[in-house]
Parts: sequence; structure tokens; C-alpha cells
Amino acid sequence: MELKTNFEFDKYSIGVEDIKTEAEQLLKQNNEGKESKGLFTVKTASRWIEQAKTRPIPKMLFGEFWFEGELCILFADTNLGKSILAVQIGNSISRGEQIRGFHLETTKQPILYFDFELSDKQFENRYSLKFEQHYSFDDNFIRVEINPDAEIPENQTFEDYLNCSLERSITETGAKVLIIDNLTYLKNGTETAKDALPLMKQLKALKSKYNVSVLILAHTPKRDLSKPITRNDLQGSKMLINFCDSSFSIGESHSDKNLRYLKQIKQRNTEQIYDAENVCVCQIDKPLNFLLFEFVNFGKEWEHLKQHTEKDKENLNDKVNELKQQGRSLREIGAELGISHMKVSRILKDCNTL
Repeated sequence: MELKTNFEFDKYSIGVEDIKTEAEQLLKQNNEGKESKGLFTVKTASRWIEQAKTRPIPKMLFGEFWFEGELCILFADTNLGKSILAVQIGNSISRGEQIRGFHLETTKQPILYFDFELSDKQFENRYSLKFEQHYSFDDNFIRVEINPDAEIPENQTFEDYLNCSLERSITETGAKVLIIDNLTYLKNGTETAKDALPLMKQLKALKSKYNVSVLILAHTPKRDLSKPITRNDLQGSKMLINFCDSSFSIGESHSDKNLRYLKQIKQRNTEQIYDAENVCVCQIDKPLNFLLFEFVNFGKEWEHLKQHTEKDKENLNDKVNELKQQGRSLREIGAELGISHMKVSRILKDCNTL
């Protein structure tokens, strides 16, 4: 038998470090088995912290409003500029250049922008000068549309196929940042817990599986513009707010129709900085060929809320009575006018028409 040289023996032998590594892996698997309790993972607080130490500290994607690894919801009424701001945020991340007034801590990277709102021509119009002199996006900005000619497999619903397509887009592009415009296309009904819960579970599972950051745009139902924005203004708010990591909203300024304000609604990675006493005031502008939010200053929310006059109250009373005469319920009237059904009841009582 031919003897191996010392070099060959060392190459094929198992060293102390190999044994140590193998032992550590077996111990880890054993611990993980003990920590798994059906639906739960059970660990001491110290072990949770040790595990957390191995993960990077979340970095800002859009100031204190949105951090890495978060499922964040941006909501506002229609035509207040949600899509304008979302594209601006995506463009900022794709270039590695912060928006003035809002910190960006991550490096330049690919982002997936799922645009379920605008056609390609409408998108072109926003980022050009009358369809000429187009803005030059970085190739890291990847825009996604629904393919109208795509055939849904017989064994899948539209929502299932949409989720599979979302996952495929992530794996094939390697993007770690997703912006979804808007929530309505992911599920038709999000007004109730029954509809919202499965949706949020799917999105959180996607976030955890691929370690992605997700910004979702959502609408608000009609609201009383004289009152501050709260979590209750998000459609399907209770379940959606509970399951997201962070949320912020765009409000319309009634002191100046060109102004908008940004307000934090929920946050986990930071304290609440932009509350009713300190909102970010911006104006929508289009310098050259890029429609954007331009930071103006900080302000108080009440400065931008609608102030009711006696004439406004009279008009509201007339509208409530008119809808009541049409046979609408108190809740239907409230939803139509952006007020609570209890306020509808009070108005009708005051007018002696209830």
C-alpha cells in the first residue's frame, strides 16, 4: 500500500476547527428544535438579543418615515400626490441621492416600482417636458406594469398569480426595495379585518423571506378635512395599521392649495418626530422634467386644516338633509360627506328631520 505524504494526509484529515464547527452547527440545530413550539419560537430575552446583534442596524430609506426592512404604508386622499412622492423616493434610492430635507442612509441599489395606476404614456408625461426632453432614470429604477395579455393559470386566482409574479420579480432582479402603487390591486377588499389579514400576512411573509423593504400606497375614504389625520383615516385601518411596521400620510393644506404636509402615523425604528406639532411641509413642483415634492419647512398641522364657517355648516346641513330625503342611511351619508354617522344623526336631530 502506498503511504500518503504529510501534505496529502493534512489535506484529507479532519482538523480541530472542522470538529468545532460541526459541533456548533449540531448544537444550533438542537437549540432551534427546542425553541420551536408549534406556531411559536421561544427563546430567552438574551438569546433574542444575541440573534439581533447579527443583523444590520436598519438604515433610512426616506428620512424617519421609512427604514430598511419595514413594511410601510403611505396613505392619502386621491390627487394629493402619493404616486409623485413614491416615484421620487424610488428615484432617490436607485441613484443613492437623498431628497432635500430627508435623510438617505443606504447605498445606490435596484428598486422595483409596481405601477398599477399610470399607463406608460402618462408616466412619460410626468417625467418629460411635453413629451420631449425626458428625465433620465437610473437603470436601477425598474418599473413594473400589469401585462394585460397575461393568462392566469386555471388553478390560480388573480391574487395568487399576482403574488407569484411579485415573488418572481424579486428573485430575478435581486431588488431589496419594493414600492407598490397601490394596495387596491393586491386585494379588492381591504375594508374589513377578514380581507385585510390575509393580505398583510402575505406581504409580511414576502418581506421576511427575501429581506426586502416594502412601501405600499393606499387611499383614504372621504374624511373631515377640518380634523387632524389619524390611523383611522386609512381604509381598512385597524388591521392594516396593526400589521405594518410604519406608516405616514400626506395631508392637503387649506392655507395654500399648492402645499402638502407629511405626518408620521406609526413608527417602530424611531420616535415620532413628525407629529401634529411638527409636520413636514412641501410643495409639488416640476423643475425641468421631473414632478416632485419640494421641502419647504416644518409647521403645525392645525395651520393647514380647513376652518369651518357658518356658510360651510349650512351647506353641510343641506347636503345631509338632501341625502336623507333620497333614502340613504346614516352611515351612507357619513361616508359620502366624510363625517361620522353620529354627526349625521346630530345634524338631522337639530334640523328636526330624523
